[in-house]
Amino acid sequence: MKMETVLSQPSGLPVSQGTGMASTPAARLLVSRGQEAIRGALAQKRPWGEMVDRSSFAKPESLGEATTRIRKNLSHFRINYGIVIVAVVALSLVLHPVSLVVLGFVLAGWTYLYLVRTEPLVAFGRTFSEREVFVIMSVLSIVVVLMTNVVSILMSALLIGMAITATHGALRVPDDLFLDEQEASGGFLSFLGAGASGVPVVSHV
Repeated sequence: MKMETVLSQPSGLPVSQGTGMASTPAARLLVSRGQEAIRGALAQKRPWGEMVDRSSFAKPESLGEATTRIRKNLSHFRINYGIVIVAVVALSLVLHPVSLVVLGFVLAGWTYLYLVRTEPLVAFGRTFSEREVFVIMSVLSIVVVLMTNVVSILMSALLIGMAITATHGALRVPDDLFLDEQEASGGFLSFLGAGASGVPVVSHV
């Protein structure tokens, strides 16, 4: 009986360690898929020279024409517009270092807990479950963000970025090369579906 007890105790130890490391493969898979999505998106980026060609700009004659231009340019330059919006958001955070530090701490906490940590979280002599860790981090993140002006800065930056892209889309005359309705109906985030499936998008004439 003593022999069986001694042998049964170590067998339970790897099981608890394995559950602590179970999130690591999932996190790696998530990071890998995110990198693939980013590479797929950047592959669809249009040349910046084509986007800022001065000969292609003209004032729209009506609101309907401006709306049509925005819709078609949004489909054609969706990746470029996304980069512009991200750049505006990044610039706004750099100009407000306190908000950048606060957001950095929040992101660092999530990164450590779900990408770096390989063991169960133990604090104050208590082991927290994954659900408890998620709830605590969610509440803490919301409180920290609401106590600072991070939300207002991000919202302002997003509005400025969207205003820039809308102005460009309304002023740039769409080329006949991308007036096809199938391309125009692709949507701003259509690259995500193509990147996730791994199948290239082929347009049928």
